[in-house]
Amino acid sequence: MNKKRLVVIGGGAAGFFCAINAAAFNHALEIIIIEKTTKLLSKVKVSGGGRCNVTHSCFSIAEMIKNYPRGENFVKKAFHQFFTTDTINWFGKRSVQLKTEVDGRMFPVTNSSQTVIDCLMKEVNNRSIQILMNREVKKLSMVNDQWSIEFANEEKIIADFVCVASGGFAKTIQFNWLKELGHTIEEPIPSLFTFNIPADPIKELMGISVEKAIVKITGTKFSQQGPMLITHWGLSGPAVLKLSAFAARELHKVNYDFKIAVNWLPGYNEQTLREKFSLLRNELAPQKIVNRNPFFLPQRLWEYFLQQSTIDQNIRWADLPAKQQNILIKILCAQEFDVKGKTTFKEEFVTAGGIKLNEIDVNTMQSKMVPNLFFAGEVMDVDGITGGFNFQHAWTSGWVAGKAIGEMT
Repeated sequence: MNKKRLVVIGGGAAGFFCAINAAAFNHALEIIIIEKTTKLLSKVKVSGGGRCNVTHSCFSIAEMIKNYPRGENFVKKAFHQFFTTDTINWFGKRSVQLKTEVDGRMFPVTNSSQTVIDCLMKEVNNRSIQILMNREVKKLSMVNDQWSIEFANEEKIIADFVCVASGGFAKTIQFNWLKELGHTIEEPIPSLFTFNIPADPIKELMGISVEKAIVKITGTKFSQQGPMLITHWGLSGPAVLKLSAFAARELHKVNYDFKIAVNWLPGYNEQTLREKFSLLRNELAPQKIVNRNPFFLPQRLWEYFLQQSTIDQNIRWADLPAKQQNILIKILCAQEFDVKGKTTFKEEFVTAGGIKLNEIDVNTMQSKMVPNLFFAGEVMDVDGITGGFNFQHAWTSGWVAGKAIGEMT
């Protein structure tokens, strides 16, 4: 009896996990990983500043799925098969211990993504999984109940099972070889990006961050709270990146030309801050307003707010004119910015869009359109915010696909 062959298209986290777990569930399976570039596990390498944000310390599926702007119901079902605890245990059994940081992100205790890469490569080698590099898939077709995989260099290989784990594509046309099989593609668009604010002097404060701010897209329901970072393009940090992910499709429609309002003091609204200012004017009456920043904001940011409010920096709290006070309150609670464009957050680059989820069986990751075709990772219309959520989806979908294929053979 001939060995059955699985070909995994894509040498990233999801592809490796599918291949390794298919081999674990069926030792007789011949497995080949195809990678179109010269690099394997490239996102694993750069993620988390080269430390690899393996997953997130969240052990409630109901809470976890709130971090997926697209595909939350799909991952909810998949997580019942393989979740964060399974990821931690899987790597732990292979001597990769993970640690949790304050914000919930989980990294190898070595603080090096190479630890994760070495673990996955060792598994691949131990299980005699073959890897073919520089092979770009041009066409997939069924020939006599088997898959024929045709590469750009005109080479072909045959497989009984195919798992597409090619990652996200930037353009719809790049999905054509999958559309030809009858699958529908949700248009790929960027997710996780920073907001460019070219017309505001706030850019001069690049590098300054605040621990908590609320960012709202004007005229929409989209709002996020969290740490924020000023860059030489505009605004970034977790609050902005999360907001960009949840509003990705809407922002794409307006060509990234929109307005935001920032509340730099999330504990206050304009009314409660006005009351606070009445108290401050008495408490700090003789002190210069520039020297007494009562909200513990970074000093250069406080000076910027005073400039924007046309407040003389040498003025005392007691002498603050009502008009300027009102401007300052408005800026602190609802400063408006015109966003003109975006900058890709390269390290965590993610694409929204991909294979439509109602065309995939979530219990097996198998195509509902074509038998023996499976999907794993970002090629599907699932994307998470930054913090280990995209990797968890990669491990989960790779494991589910690998198990299903292993048990079919």
